[in-house]
Amino acid sequence: QVQLVESGGGSVQSGGTLKLSCAASGLRNSDSCMAWFREAPGKGREGVVGINGGGYAGYADSVKGRFTASRDKGRNIVYLQMTNLSLEDTAMYFCAATDRSYFSEYWWLASGYKYWGQGIQVTVSS
Repeated sequence: QVQLVESGGGSVQSGGTLKLSCAASGLRNSDSCMAWFREAPGKGREGVVGINGGGYAGYADSVKGRFTASRDKGRNIVYLQMTNLSLEDTAMYFCAATDRSYFSEYWWLASGYKYWGQGIQVTVSS
């Protein structure tokens, strides 16, 4: 049984920094592609970053230069370092994983991911 558990969310002021973690267990493929998505009130689920087993990552334009994803394969943890946070980053953030190893140009599609965490709230205030 695959489990994805997010941690590290919380409240921060605009311009601040947060680091999210996603601990994965039960994945049969240690090189599975993983991703972070977010969902703000009244909006659809948005792909934030996708990352493959080798650490190659693709980012949404809205977070490029501010967010950085990394991966500790030995511990099965994916991180999302978020800097210079703005009000628009307020959302529920979800960790997702798939069984495939190759990095798809459609990494941002939620339908491409089989496994999901329960989500963690990130709130940015002015």
